[in-house]
Amino acid sequence: MSDFQTVAGFEDVWRPPVRPRRRTPEEVLGSGESAVRARLVRLVNRTPEVMVKVTGRTRDPGQLLAHLDYITRHGDLEAEDRDGVMLSGRDDVRALALDWSAAAMSDPRWRANSPVSLSIVLSMPAATDAVAMRDAARSFARETFGERFDYAFVLHTDTGHPHVHLAVRALGDDGRRLNPKKADLTEWREGFARALRDRGVEAEATPRRARGVTRKSERAPVRKIGERYAAGHGPIAEVRRGAYRDAARAAFQGETAPTPWEAQMLRRQAQVRALYLAQAGLLKMSADSADRALGQAVERFVRDMPAPDSQRLALARDLRASNRALAPERSEDGGGKERSR
Repeated sequence: MSDFQTVAGFEDVWRPPVRPRRRTPEEVLGSGESAVRARLVRLVNRTPEVMVKVTGRTRDPGQLLAHLDYITRHGDLEAEDRDGVMLSGRDDVRALALDWSAAAMSDPRWRANSPVSLSIVLSMPAATDAVAMRDAARSFARETFGERFDYAFVLHTDTGHPHVHLAVRALGDDGRRLNPKKADLTEWREGFARALRDRGVEAEATPRRARGVTRKSERAPVRKIGERYAAGHGPIAEVRRGAYRDAARAAFQGETAPTPWEAQMLRRQAQVRALYLAQAGLLKMSADSADRALGQAVERFVRDMPAPDSQRLALARDLRASNRALAPERSEDGGGKERSR
């Protein structure tokens, strides 16, 4: 029989770095030793991670109607509201948009840039069952927003993977506004993952650093600007330009010493990996063979973690590689162009 225990401080492995309040170990790890062990098993088995992302806000009736039109494919797809009512066709979509807009603009605190709604996407990999995805989204939305905020959601299955668009009215029934922080997004991810698991879909919601991932994904606006730039339509994003300047100094001027942020990231990764290895050592001493096997799996998981990295150093490697690739061309033309510069 398993005598599963955790080493002191193990909750810090999965605790998100940003939080408005200190979450208890039970909130971070799950209640009970069985929940902690189950999460560790999912992690080492590389269970698919859920995505819960705020993709934007609508700020006037026209934007709201355009967004609802988009997620319902101009009324061709049914949306479901918090009361379980199905909205079908453009008339229903327009009525919902008018209702939310009227409520927002009747608020005495209304300003021109006040959000009318938040746009959220819930996503999983391609093999996820679409029906389970829809049912999990319904449960997640009801538990997360249903008591205070109106919402409507639509399942999309016409892309590479099923995903749900969730539009949430920004003004709550109690007059408070929905303004999620990073810690809220963490809790939303965990809630959606639980809803999927309750429906037989393996899903997890661990912080990036708990998986050894240290580079943040590029923000959507920056990525879109980059795509337009690559297609010859518009300038490069200033954020991207600055990133290349920093990377060039690392690649060609020897500025490779860790920045304060990179040093913090390295310390955090060292702590995370040390806690995993300590937990693995504890498991390997267990009388239960399944726990001993889990300890070995945790050790393999740590060994297979990617090396800590940053965008600056990754771009520096790309620049050096590009420079080496161009070197033969410079040699063939005698380097005249280079010398004349």
